Amino acid sequence: MSNSLAQRSAEFVEYVEQWLSSRPVLALRDVVSNPERVAIVCVDVINGFCTLGPLASPRVQGIVAPITELFKAAHQLGVRHFILPQDTHAPDAVEFRQYPPHCVRGTPESETAPELQALPFSDSFVIVEKNSLSSAMSGKLDTWLTQHPEVDTFVVTGDCSDLCTYQLAMHLRLRANEFQMGNVRVILPANCVQTYHTPVTVARQLGIPAHDGDLLHAIFLFNMAVNGVEVVARLE
Repeated sequence: MSNSLAQRSAEFVEYVEQWLSSRPVLALRDVVSNPERVAIVCVDVINGFCTLGPLASPRVQGIVAPITELFKAAHQLGVRHFILPQDTHAPDAVEFRQYPPHCVRGTPESETAPELQALPFSDSFVIVEKNSLSSAMSGKLDTWLTQHPEVDTFVVTGDCSDLCTYQLAMHLRLRANEFQMGNVRVILPANCVQTYHTPVTVARQLGIPAHDGDLLHAIFLFNMAVNGVEVVARLE
């Protein structure tokens, strides 16, 4: 048996790749058949991960358009719950020990992507400010969930697949598991989720961790699916 992790894992990586390519397409109209029971949750689609600052990524900017279209379509079908957890860091955020300073409160980086702000119903967005990767840690998200027990379908979008999106989707799924909410669905359309990429060569040059965006995106989507999140190709 080879001692190489890459060789030992090749079959599994191929398996995950095939799994991801076979994700189904769901009809949005079916998902939101009871729109008052649906929430679209969009994490960290803000300037600091799309267009401005040290953590901005063209890969993340690439999901803004499909998310915007999803918002429009869901709203036309009657959905009125749009929850946006967003990095709004303190200037001295402890997280800056792991990542460069980003999305500090009051700066343009912490603002919602302009494509979403331009939607005519953007004034109804519920912004959940957060100071860590977790959308739940501040308690504001759980407060909203407790106040809206009728909502049992959550469509999760945003970035990053392996970081804040993972934390969000897993919190919604595990919270439902903990409280025996068997009717709760957590749906994640893969075309509305993404993560950044840092090649090994660049990481070595800069002395920072490498980050294979394609691999981690796939692995974390697979992990979420194993744990009960409905990963689909898209909603249309």
